[in-house]
Amino acid sequence: MIIYVEAKPGARKNEYDILNENTLRVRIAAPAVDGKANDALIDYLAKILKVSKSSVRLLKGTTSMHKKIDIEITLSDWSDFINKT
Repeated sequence: MIIYVEAKPGARKNEYDILNENTLRVRIAAPAVDGKANDALIDYLAKILKVSKSSVRLLKGTTSMHKKIDIEITLSDWSDFINKT
């Protein structure tokens, strides 16, 4: 499943907001230096979506706040995640 993420590195803590059915705003505590924020974003998405880190792939936006991400997750599990908050 393809989702879009608006990433905000350098936050006080990791947290997210659901913007629409396929877009999240994610605040990441890691700095945007040497790919640390991207790595932390992948770790955080895997944790909140309860999938393995290898199931989360950054497709576009390695140096941008706007990212396109492929996540190996069923539509049912994604819907449950979106609707639980």
